[in-house]
Amino acid sequence: MTAPEYIFEASSKPSLPWHEVPLIRATDTSVKGYGCLADDLETFEIEIVRWPQQGWRPVDEGTGDEGGWVEGTFKCDWQGDVLYGENEAVKGHYVLGWSADPQQAQTDRQTAPRDQVLLWHMNYHPDGGQMFWPLDNKPFIIPAALPGDNLTPEKVVAFWCDGSRGLYIHPGIWHEGIFPVEDNQRFLDRQGAVHARVSADIGQEFGVYLACPLRADKIRDL
Repeated sequence: MTAPEYIFEASSKPSLPWHEVPLIRATDTSVKGYGCLADDLETFEIEIVRWPQQGWRPVDEGTGDEGGWVEGTFKCDWQGDVLYGENEAVKGHYVLGWSADPQQAQTDRQTAPRDQVLLWHMNYHPDGGQMFWPLDNKPFIIPAALPGDNLTPEKVVAFWCDGSRGLYIHPGIWHEGIFPVEDNQRFLDRQGAVHARVSADIGQEFGVYLACPLRADKIRDL
């Protein structure tokens, strides 16, 4: 399996049914298992996973977890019906999703309400955790699923964050870029420097796109 292409024309993707993802208010309780909410960026520690033991000989103590972390600005911008992301920390550029059927989505003008993101892809990082810190103090959402390679659409939730706190996810948590509730937004992204990535093409694997609501009236409280 080859690594996915992240920059492409939306129309290169087929029309598929939508699976609506539950939108859950992010609280200290609701995000347990996925990560945590953070109040102090300066003192927050990013988990770095130790290099796995390959055979019966153990990895020497004090080695294998020294890669550290990188950080940079993660920018989210709608262009017409298509949501783009740029992660300066790992020099990544992405088509995160679209607000309408990709066969109809336009980049030069908005043709549909920006009240959802139709998500085509998710990934996780086995080498370290990841922090998303809102620089503009605006609401945002992030889709997530618990660890395990047997991902299915039913296992995915989206967390609504009000923009007053950062959201940290543990290593191995399925996710995609953060989605702004408004037209654009900036985040401080801090993550493991190795940046190992395991991907799932949702459309190819499951024949659906994940519809992640951006509407406050869809929020559920746990």
